[in-house]
Amino acid sequence: MSNDPVARAAEILKGHRESIDRLDAILVYTLGERFKHTQAVGKLKAEHDLPPSDPAREAKQIARLEDLATQADLDPEFAKAFLNFIIDEVIRHHKKHQE
Repeated sequence: MSNDPVARAAEILKGHRESIDRLDAILVYTLGERFKHTQAVGKLKAEHDLPPSDPAREAKQIARLEDLATQADLDPEFAKAFLNFIIDEVIRHHKKHQE
């Protein structure tokens, strides 16, 4: 470790960025896994003529995610917007399966 404050700050910054890069990879792979399952749900719904969205489940999931966000010291509004984005994408995929 360096005694130079700028060099030390650069070392700390590098460590944070390496952690961020690993977390970004985890997020991408997690979303990929999630979408594999939602694609399977979409196919199942299409095969059985079920609606592409489930507003009651979506509301429950949003409330659950808001609670988790609060516990994780994450802005619940951000978490809600993030989940809404994912839900919209899932519904779009489900509708494609219905066509």
